[in-house]
Amino acid sequence: MGCWICCLCSRVADPLMLLLVLALGCNPSTAATASPSVPHVKPSYNFGRTFLGLDKCNACIGTSICKKFFKEEIRFDTWLSSHLKLPPSSLLSYSGNYTDDAKSWRLVDITRLTSKYQHDRADKRICTSLLKTKTCSLERALRRTQRFQKWLRAKRLTPDLVQGLSSPMLRCPSQRLLDRIVRRYAEVPDAGSIYMDHLTDRDKLRLLYTLAVNSHPILLQIFPDVEGWPFPRYLGSCGRLVVSASTRPLRDFFGAAAEVAADLALQLLAVLRSMGTNDLNYFFYFTHVDAGTFGVFSNGHLFIRDASTLGIIDKEEGSQLIDGQQEYKDIFSCLTVDCQSPFVSCDSIREKHSLVMVCQELLPKLLTGKFPPPVQEKIDTFLRRCARGLGDDRGANKAMAELAEILKPLRSCDSRFAYRYPDCRYSDKY
Repeated sequence: MGCWICCLCSRVADPLMLLLVLALGCNPSTAATASPSVPHVKPSYNFGRTFLGLDKCNACIGTSICKKFFKEEIRFDTWLSSHLKLPPSSLLSYSGNYTDDAKSWRLVDITRLTSKYQHDRADKRICTSLLKTKTCSLERALRRTQRFQKWLRAKRLTPDLVQGLSSPMLRCPSQRLLDRIVRRYAEVPDAGSIYMDHLTDRDKLRLLYTLAVNSHPILLQIFPDVEGWPFPRYLGSCGRLVVSASTRPLRDFFGAAAEVAADLALQLLAVLRSMGTNDLNYFFYFTHVDAGTFGVFSNGHLFIRDASTLGIIDKEEGSQLIDGQQEYKDIFSCLTVDCQSPFVSCDSIREKHSLVMVCQELLPKLLTGKFPPPVQEKIDTFLRRCARGLGDDRGANKAMAELAEILKPLRSCDSRFAYRYPDCRYSDKY
């Protein structure tokens, strides 16, 4: 009987059963000897506050998705094993997997707004400039600044509060755009208000810090993909890491087949067209483009992968920040760029601005040498003229329509283009 009770003791885990066994006089040491099995401990990520950037909060982006990191509902790399070490913190972006039910996983991009080296340099600049020390509490230092004190007193985000910030999105701000930022800021509970009453001091510092370092996550929040804007979905932030839907950079498709290249080029033109003409009357323009600016989802749909170089001009209200005000500089103006960098005048931006940059940097790499000689010659002639600035009075829309007419017959309708298949079989649109 005693042996049977001891065996029972070795198997039970329920506290009530354990009390019963002890009451019957089982010797715990005997039971432990009889059962050599050791509970299996599931290996997991050892997340550090430093890797995520949580040690820098509230001089960080946010904390809305931290729980998913710690619950291992976000895992790094393209495989689902959890017995991993964290990737190097020096990387700018990581491929990851995201789940809501621990069964189905989807790819996500995990990115830093700037490199860890630039972050560390900016942190050091804050301490040496504001407190004259090598290390300090970043939050305490930034809270003392004149700009943040104005943010604390403000009821509404106004152009004077963002003057001098390096983000292209804020070089020509309108009150309508700034109200949209406050109303749709996703790192706080949605209040649907243009007033900042629902933002705590901590929230205000995080929003200001994000706008000062890189406006990419803010653009994803205020112009969401579910409303038809050409950006990947914003999923949340933790410390200084941002999580968004995964796309492959356009550079991966420079060697693609002719029909794929034609399809991506047409999508690229459509995105540029929507940037200039949309229901909200905002004009988007690029200050820089490269092979990582655009990305492609697994269904073949092209999106703007990196929105950090996007400027916005409000065609409805116009800019409420005159060029003289743009010259204002403080520590927030210098977190990631040289304080001496000149601002681009809002009046100097033309409709063809982004198209010319794309013709110079991306379309030749995507379209050169892909098509039969007569068609290729037409494409090359257009790209040369476009790269020189078009050289005539035709608008960007007319120029894009000209290239689109050349490319439309070159694309195919099959399952490789899942974003428009099988619709393309039954529609003249394609």
